[in-house]
Amino acid sequence: MNDNEISRRRLLGTVGAAGVTGLALGAAGGAAGYAAAASGPAAALATVGSTTEPFHGEHQPGITTPMQSHGHLAAFDLAQGAGRREATALMRRWSATAARLMAGEPTDDDTGVALDAGPSSLTVTFGFGRTFFDRTGLTAQRPVQLDPLPAFSSDRLDPRRSEGDLWVQIGANDGLVAFHALRALQKAAGSAARTRWQMTGFNRSPGVTARPMTSRNLMGQVDGTRNPKPSDADFDSRVFVPATGSGAGSAAQPAWMAGGSYAVVRRIRMLLDDWDELSLKDQERVIGRRKSDGAPLTGGGEAAELDLDRVGPDGSLVIPADAHARISAPEQNAGAAMLRRPFSYHDGMAADGTPDAGLLFVCWQADPLRGFVPVQRKLDRGDALSRFVRHETSGLFAVPGGAAEDGYVGRRLLEP
Repeated sequence: MNDNEISRRRLLGTVGAAGVTGLALGAAGGAAGYAAAASGPAAALATVGSTTEPFHGEHQPGITTPMQSHGHLAAFDLAQGAGRREATALMRRWSATAARLMAGEPTDDDTGVALDAGPSSLTVTFGFGRTFFDRTGLTAQRPVQLDPLPAFSSDRLDPRRSEGDLWVQIGANDGLVAFHALRALQKAAGSAARTRWQMTGFNRSPGVTARPMTSRNLMGQVDGTRNPKPSDADFDSRVFVPATGSGAGSAAQPAWMAGGSYAVVRRIRMLLDDWDELSLKDQERVIGRRKSDGAPLTGGGEAAELDLDRVGPDGSLVIPADAHARISAPEQNAGAAMLRRPFSYHDGMAADGTPDAGLLFVCWQADPLRGFVPVQRKLDRGDALSRFVRHETSGLFAVPGGAAEDGYVGRRLLEP
């Protein structure tokens, strides 16, 4: 290795570390950084690359994991003639592959796509769709929570890019690491399953803001302010299926779902050209929050409670009756809540010349009949935001609990 190569590696390590701390370098700063790197010791792998998430545990990764900057969502259908035996072997392979990748280890048939990179907080999450149980002869074990979602007026669903026997969520803080995992799982599927659909998303990268902040969506809005937090006393009961197999007010759930959750997946196209025609004031009234910091229009910071009864000098509600924040608030939906963990997406321009962009909406709950469904029904009846979004794909998946060290995801279902 020559001196130029050594200097380049040191420069890359220094730049990576600076990104983690949120340091912004201009042209002069970049030159100074290069000089310092060239004369100092080689930098260790930046924090953003070295961070790992555990694969094994009570819950699967990728649910409570902090949002990652790159993601892939994919659904697979079992091959014709494949059944429970093939599905079991597939879940064994997938779990072993995911565990190695998340530990930063190469696979047996590694492509080298992520060579030199650390694990970068990679997570891989697996779920089962409604049709999986028909294909594997396990219909008696299918939860009622997987009953089809009701139709909504904003739905323009493409069935070819909806649902699926199996679902995979991949997240990482490096685009190549995320793509590497996707390719590895597609290859590991072998002849047992074929890709039904796949979508790619993104979020902010760690360290690009001066302090940790709630992410923004492509409308520029702070998105996820009132998400349940693991520190909340009722977090587990809202997000995860209890070990007893049932929850208060929920239909009984099969024992194999203990520690699991349900993911609702929606590709929501944002009509950005129409949205951008609104004034800032009108945008804020549609949402019910300030665009600058996500705070309610009734005042305070981002985390301030909504004052839903406050009226302005003209006697009208400060947070309009059809504002998105009002209609989706848990107190307006008998406490219904879900953990939203989306990615943004941009798939170029549509045929009409408008951006094909929006949100890969993923939400988690112990029971979608008490989480997503009642809230979406309420939004469907009068949300001001509905004029600017279109739900184009949909999926509902049962995501079992995490794998034991000597097991694999779904073992309690496939080997009762």
